[in-house]
Amino acid sequence: MQHTTVMTGASRGIGRIAAEHILHQSPDTHLVVVARDSADTQFGGNVSYVVADLNSLKSVRSAAAEIRDRLDRGDLPPLRHFVGNAGIQHTNDLTESPEGIESTFMVNVLANHVFVRTLEDRFAGSGRIVVTVSDTHFGDLKHNMGMVPSPAWDSPGVLARTRAFPKPETAAAGRTAYSTSKLAAIYLLHEYARRLPAGVDVISYNPGFVPGTGLARNAGPLDRFLMRRVLPLLAFTPFGTHRDDAGRYLAEVVLGSTQAPTGSYVDRDEATRSSAESYNPQREQELWDAAERLIALDLAE
Repeated sequence: MQHTTVMTGASRGIGRIAAEHILHQSPDTHLVVVARDSADTQFGGNVSYVVADLNSLKSVRSAAAEIRDRLDRGDLPPLRHFVGNAGIQHTNDLTESPEGIESTFMVNVLANHVFVRTLEDRFAGSGRIVVTVSDTHFGDLKHNMGMVPSPAWDSPGVLARTRAFPKPETAAAGRTAYSTSKLAAIYLLHEYARRLPAGVDVISYNPGFVPGTGLARNAGPLDRFLMRRVLPLLAFTPFGTHRDDAGRYLAEVVLGSTQAPTGSYVDRDEATRSSAESYNPQREQELWDAAERLIALDLAE
């Protein structure tokens, strides 16, 4: 039976690889690619495009509403999957959306929340929501090799604004915003697992350290050189994951080949525990409430 998979972050890197695997392994899939420019991402097969800037609340709300309306009109087959693979990391904690939301939080947390809340009742029977997170949320040497600072949790209202972390003009602050946003994403996924209708599974997917993707595109010249030329060697060690493998693992999580109950954290190809800090019902509830307020912002203000 034909069905729809909506995916962000399919333009490059592991998302592109995962999308190609999904289309190949599931020929009944109609893939809706959400991208800034559809010209950047041309696939063969049954694919359509919705243009969105994930750093704009207005643009994300418009894209999600367009997909919902196309489902309601029957222009798209029934919805089965949402894949929130897009992510961003900045070299500061000063970059913000047009609505004044800190950019890392907007793209890595709120954009997914808008799509989930807009489409959650459009899933036809069973479905699966998969959001790409990061093992940087552990905040220890084993998981981040000292390259990314630990998450620094604060109230969601603070995290959603710039200057949430010390020395916000520095790369360290930008990377702290990144690891904290990935912890926030896991909190929301736990809350979705409690709130969404039975039959819609919610999974956090960690690809591990994947050098050679576009995540560092906002970094300085030295960091970009290291990511392109030096760190890819780590993909062939236990510390890293080759992007071909990471993309295939993501596709397997989406299609259900990797067994994982709702609320699970999948590390590459295996369901396991996320960090101890990531299980906190109070923070999860507070973040849900804050995300609900933020995505309902009156954009006319």
